[in-house]
Amino acid sequence: MKILVTGHRGYIGPHLVELLKERGHSVTGVDCGYFDECAWESLPVVDREVRADFRTLTERDLSGNDCICHLAAISNDPMGDLDPQLTYKMNRDGSIDLARKAKRANVPRFLFSGSCSVYGMGEKLDLDERASFNPVSAYAVSKVAAERDVSLLADAGFSPAFLRNATAYGHSRNLRIDLVANNLLACAVARGDIRIMSDGSPWRPLVHCRDIARAFVAFLQAPRETIHNQAVNIGANDQNYQVRDVGDAVQRLVPKAKLVYTGEVGLDPRNYRVKFDKLNQLLPDFRLEYNLNSGLEELLAKFRQHGFALKDFEGSQFVRLRTLKQKLADRPR
Repeated sequence: MKILVTGHRGYIGPHLVELLKERGHSVTGVDCGYFDECAWESLPVVDREVRADFRTLTERDLSGNDCICHLAAISNDPMGDLDPQLTYKMNRDGSIDLARKAKRANVPRFLFSGSCSVYGMGEKLDLDERASFNPVSAYAVSKVAAERDVSLLADAGFSPAFLRNATAYGHSRNLRIDLVANNLLACAVARGDIRIMSDGSPWRPLVHCRDIARAFVAFLQAPRETIHNQAVNIGANDQNYQVRDVGDAVQRLVPKAKLVYTGEVGLDPRNYRVKFDKLNQLLPDFRLEYNLNSGLEELLAKFRQHGFALKDFEGSQFVRLRTLKQKLADRPR
């Protein structure tokens, strides 16, 4: 099949490209290159690369593809809140417009990278896909709006599906340490302590970035009627953790690192424990390859292989917010 992947040079994209190529698909990658400098290993090669903002794509560019895997986004709460209007233009308006173009171009399947952050301050624990949205950031608001409006485009010829990913973590060729599990492990390795800025009580569902990519492949291969216009939480029931649990897991791997609760952020409004039963029902053969311990072990080995140090922890290469701030500062006024 011919697959177009937006954001293929991001955190999840390299895993997805690799998996698609292993299965013999022809892959077009579209990426504006905001985070090229964040890569710490060489990225997999696509069959065709478009170095551009996905919003500039035309119907002609999209025509002939069997599926669009739409990963590109301003991709977490701090980045989204840095420039909310850019977040809405990119994540909401850009995504909806891309889906409309894809439909007009007769692309039959559209897989949207959503987020469990749409649940925000969860009204209760163990939230399934029927739970109310309670977004607490521009990023989450943008994902709610895009999912809602793209869903309205679904018909006999256009089949969208929405992967509400748990909080990502783990090794990628284009590393991020601004994600909770990665950050705590990076802090332990670079500083010798594990700094938790809340009281550690908020819940987060976690999923390895490669398992997110594997879920996209599973959705691509699934029968149309199984996933048509479905929103599905991506993760596993036993991979919900309180932040303090993540800190404890890091300390077991780096026992010399001291756990420190700074409490500097006060009450964290993002608190959601999520159910993944629907994923298991729709795609019973799909299972995560990683759990938190195995994912952290792999990442720790990579940190040691690359000589990850304090300069890396404090620098901008692996922290998307710092990179984005510089990109925005360099924009023509």
